[in-house]
Amino acid sequence: MESKNFNLEIDNKPLTVTVNDLAERANGSVFVQFGETTVLATCVMGENDVDGIDYFPLSVNYEEKFYAGGKIFGSRFTRREGRPSDESLLTSRLIDRTLRPLFDKDIKKEVSITVTLLSFDNETEPAIIGIFAASLALLISDIPWNGPVAGARIGGSEDNLIAFPNYEQKANGIDLMVSGLKDKDGQVIFNMFEAQLFEKEESVILSAVSKAKEYIEKLLDFQLQIQKEVFKTKKVLKVKERKEEVEKEILAVFKDRFEKELDSHELSSEVKAFLKSKYDDSASINAGMDFLEDYLEKTLHTLVLNKEQRPDNRKLDEIRDLSAQIDYLPRVHGSGVFVRGQTKALSVLTLGGPGEEKILEGVEFDGKKRFMHHYNFPPFSVGDSRPSRGPGRREIGHGRLGEKALEPVIPNFDNFPYTIRVVSEVLSSNGSSSMASTCAACLSLMAGGVPISNMVAGIAMGIIVDLDSTIPVSKRNYKILTDIQGPEDHYGDMDFKVAGTDKGVTALQMDVKFDGITEKMLQEGLEQAKKARFEILEVMKAVISEPRSDLSKYAPRVQMITINPEKIGDVIGSQGKIINKIIDECDVTIEIEDDGKVYIASKNKEGMDRAVKWIKDLTEEATVGKIYAGTVTKILDFGAIVEILPGQEGMVHISELDDKRVAKVSDIVKIGDKVQVKVISLGNQGKISLSLKQAKNGQPRSAN
Repeated sequence: MESKNFNLEIDNKPLTVTVNDLAERANGSVFVQFGETTVLATCVMGENDVDGIDYFPLSVNYEEKFYAGGKIFGSRFTRREGRPSDESLLTSRLIDRTLRPLFDKDIKKEVSITVTLLSFDNETEPAIIGIFAASLALLISDIPWNGPVAGARIGGSEDNLIAFPNYEQKANGIDLMVSGLKDKDGQVIFNMFEAQLFEKEESVILSAVSKAKEYIEKLLDFQLQIQKEVFKTKKVLKVKERKEEVEKEILAVFKDRFEKELDSHELSSEVKAFLKSKYDDSASINAGMDFLEDYLEKTLHTLVLNKEQRPDNRKLDEIRDLSAQIDYLPRVHGSGVFVRGQTKALSVLTLGGPGEEKILEGVEFDGKKRFMHHYNFPPFSVGDSRPSRGPGRREIGHGRLGEKALEPVIPNFDNFPYTIRVVSEVLSSNGSSSMASTCAACLSLMAGGVPISNMVAGIAMGIIVDLDSTIPVSKRNYKILTDIQGPEDHYGDMDFKVAGTDKGVTALQMDVKFDGITEKMLQEGLEQAKKARFEILEVMKAVISEPRSDLSKYAPRVQMITINPEKIGDVIGSQGKIINKIIDECDVTIEIEDDGKVYIASKNKEGMDRAVKWIKDLTEEATVGKIYAGTVTKILDFGAIVEILPGQEGMVHISELDDKRVAKVSDIVKIGDKVQVKVISLGNQGKISLSLKQAKNGQPRSAN
C-alpha cells in the first residue's frame, strides 16, 4: 500500500496528513492528525443526477467513535454508537456550512462527506481539523469543488488570544471559530463564523479574526502544496440546460410582477402552474423554475445595489415592527413573546432541582449541563401542512445558538442552584427565528425571576454583493442589510446572526452563499448589528427592565446547605434509609455532592424547611462550651449517657452531675429525663464529655 505523508508545524504542534488507499472506493480520502487527535475524511459523489429536486443533495456527517477516547459508552444492552449526539450534529453543521458555498449550486448528483473521529487526545478539538480534512479530501478528489477552505479556532482572553486553544483556554471569555479561503486576488476572505463571547466589544472580534487569518492562510497553502503531489482530474459536469423559449414565456407573463412580489409565496406557485399548463415535459418545467430562481436573485441584487430598495421598502438598516410581551401563559415558571414583523416566538421557562441536569456522555464532552435552550420550528410556522418529525439538525443548531447567546449572563450554580430549561416555539417565521427565539428566551428568564446579569437580544444581518464572480470580492459593490427576511435570506448572500447585551457580543453565527466576506464587510456588519441590537433592547426593556425578585409560585424552591463531607453517610443512612425517609416525609428531592454541598428542592416550603432542619440536626457537630437540651439514654455506675443531637451522645461523669457529692447517678437523673448539659471537651474517636452542673446557669443551644 503506497502512502504519502505531509507535515506542517503549527505553534510547535505537528499537523500530519496521510494519503493512502485504505478508503480507495471513495472519490477522495485523507487521514489528518493534529497532536494526537486523528480524523479520517472521505467524499463520494453519485454517478447519476437525482431527478425531481431543486436543490444540491449534499450530506455532511461527523461521526464520533467512542474508541477514539478509549471509552465504552451506549446502552448497557448495546455498548456501541447509536444516534449522533447533539454535539456531533453541530459539528456536522459546522463543516457543512463551510464547504457548501464552494460547490456549484446546480449540481444534482448526491455528494456525501464523512468525517470520522478515530483518536482523541483530550486537548485538540476535532471540529477545525474536520474542516481541514474534509476540504483536503474534496480538493484531491475528482469531485468539482471551488476550494480549498480552512478553519481556525481562537480562544483565550482579549489580552491573550490563543490559536487552536485547549478546552480550558476556550473558557476564558472568547471561543471563536472562523473558516476562510483565498479570493481571486490572493486575499483571505471568510465564509463561516461560530462564536461564544462573554460580552466582548466588536473590536475584540475583529482582533480575533485577524489572528485567525494568518493560520487560515498557512493551512490553505499547505493544502495546495499537497494537491500538487496528490490529485485526481476533476470530473466535468453537464451544464444546466437552458430553454430560451420557456424563459421568454415566463418573462412575457410575469416580468412586471417580479420586483413587486419578490416576497410573495404565491408567485412561484403561479409560475409553476403556468409552465405545467404549457409544457408536458419535466425538462421544460424544471428549466423554467431554475430560470425563475436565477431571475429573482438578480432582481433582488439589482434593486438593493442600484436603488437601495428592499422588497418591503424598508431602509437598509431598518428593523421591522417590534413588540414584546411577558407572562403570556399561566402556571408555567416564566414566559415571553417576541415579535419582529411576521417572525414570532414564544419561549417558556422551566426550573428544576440540581438532579434534573442533563447528563452528557461522549468522547469530547461528559459531565452535567444545567442550562438548556431548545428550539422548535413546527411546519405551521411557515404555512406547511407536512407532519412534524421532531427536531432536526437545524432546530438543534438554532437552539444551541440561543443557548450560547444567553449562557454568558446565566447566574452561576452557587448563586442560583437550579437546572434551567427554556423552550422556544416559533409560531410564525419570516426570517431570523433563531434571534427572535433568543430575545423571547431572555424575556422568559427575566419574567421567571432568574437573576441573569444582563438582557440579551439578537439580530440577523445580510449582505447583497455584486454577482460578477470574475471580480475579487474586495472590489465588488455590496450593501449590508439589517433584519433580513424571506427573499433577502433566500436570494441574498449572507446570514449573519449577532447576539449580545448593551456591554458586548455574546454569540455569533455566519454562513454565506457566495465566496466569502472581507474584514471590511465584517466590521460594517458588526457595527450595523450593534445599532440594531440596542434598538431591540430598548423595546424589551420597556416590558421588563430587570429580572423579577422572586420566582413563580409554581416553581420549585431550591436551598443549598453545606455539611461536613464526613457526615454524608449520616444523612444517607444504611442502604439509603434515612435520606429516603426525608424525601418521602418532606416531599423533597435531595442531591448531595462529594464536597458536602446538599441541595434540597421542593414546591412545598414547609416540607423544605423541615428537610433542612432534619439534615442540619443529623450533621450538626457538638461544640465545646455550648449548652444543649438532651435526653438521658443510659445510666452507668460512674455517670449518665445523654443524647444531645440525633445520633450523637456524650457522657456526664458522676462528678459533673451536681455541685455537691453524688452517691448514686440515679439520685440525680433517670433514663428519659430531659436535661441541659454543657459540652466541656471532645476526646478521641468522637467521645464527648458533658457537664450537668456547668449548664445550670446557662441556656440550651437547641432543643432535641
